[in-house]
Amino acid sequence: MSNLKEELLKKLSDKTAKLGVVGLGYVGLPLAVEKAKAGYKVIGFDVQTQKVNMVNSGENYIGDIVDEDLKELVLMGNLRATTDFSFVKDVDIVSICVPTPLDIYKQPDLSYVVNSSESVAKYLHKGMLVVLESTTYPGTTEEVLKPIFEKTGLKCGEDFYLAFSPERVDPGNKQFKTKNTPKVVGGVTPECTEVAATLYRNILEGDVMEVSSPAVAEMEKILENTFRNINIALANEMAILCKRMGIDVWEVIDAAKTKPYGFMAFYPGPGLGGHCIPLDPMYLSWKAKEYDYHTRLIETSAEINDFMPEFVVENVMKLLNTQRKALNGAKVLLLGAAYKNDIDDYRESPTLKVIEHLEKNGADIVVNDPFIAKFKHNGKMYFSVDWKEVIDNVDIVIITTNHSCYEYQEIVDRAPLLYDTRNATKNVKNNRHKINKL
Repeated sequence: MSNLKEELLKKLSDKTAKLGVVGLGYVGLPLAVEKAKAGYKVIGFDVQTQKVNMVNSGENYIGDIVDEDLKELVLMGNLRATTDFSFVKDVDIVSICVPTPLDIYKQPDLSYVVNSSESVAKYLHKGMLVVLESTTYPGTTEEVLKPIFEKTGLKCGEDFYLAFSPERVDPGNKQFKTKNTPKVVGGVTPECTEVAATLYRNILEGDVMEVSSPAVAEMEKILENTFRNINIALANEMAILCKRMGIDVWEVIDAAKTKPYGFMAFYPGPGLGGHCIPLDPMYLSWKAKEYDYHTRLIETSAEINDFMPEFVVENVMKLLNTQRKALNGAKVLLLGAAYKNDIDDYRESPTLKVIEHLEKNGADIVVNDPFIAKFKHNGKMYFSVDWKEVIDNVDIVIITTNHSCYEYQEIVDRAPLLYDTRNATKNVKNNRHKINKL
């Protein structure tokens, strides 16, 4: 055991270790790029041929990666991609960065993790380290992955090493990216933790915190996103109440955040989006049932956040009514399809639910998003229109994503009726009509 560990640590130290990354999405590709930039030879694995071909051509499709970095690393031979998992036999370390969605019953769908692990297990060899980065419920690494790998006859902690280190990617964040975001690492054994922590210390600038087990690392990631989920739900509930009381919730939050301690500002919106905050707490809620515990706060916050797209449409109806118009047959312009500002990611975007409710009530929808030329939802294609060409011919404009490139003054001036769900027009002069906010 000691010889295998020391050999792997030496390879990490002298940069001769070959590294693999399974899943070349928003988490995996930036991680693969950072590993290659640190001087290691990296192989990216993905089942999508298009992604593999783009990487091998030096074509970037992830916003947080500098295009030139990817091209240079590919040309240098430090990074390549493949759909052939047999090349796992050539690597010393594999990071698994695949999606962990919910199924239609809002239960964890670990199929991507299981399939990836089984593909890696076919080529698992002595001295290899496997790190799961996909967010999941506490126990996944030891209860699901470890048995898959040990079916090979190799023993965890002796013949190979296994750890969990949660991804902390925040798409569009200008300050914290993969390179400088602190890491948490928990291995099945102390030796597993040591080699995994060494890996990240050799490629990242952020601090690396070692915890006692994969379960602790898995739980802390769920805590991070549950914290945000619940506090956003509180902000959303305040928005609903403030609307009924005739109080500006945005002004309330601005006033509250002047307190230098004991308060952290969270903001309401048309719903929750992205792959993490809406989904991850439900993993814990599902797992808690195994221990005969009902996670009331998590489930209540999910109810509040899930209601927000419907709340938005209810308010749109009321606004149209003030103009003696019905939502049925109304022309509606939605500004923003991405789940947050200045990115091209529309996974779980609340805009999609807003669209569903609007169309269910007979509205005629057009969408603009400067970062997303087209997207598909429920089998229907939506294409981004030029908002400047259509804004004069719609009945209402809804700001669903507060992209910084939008010309909000012109939007306010030209919109026949405006509903701002993001407080994007906070600093705009309202010289034509009252700006309606969430």
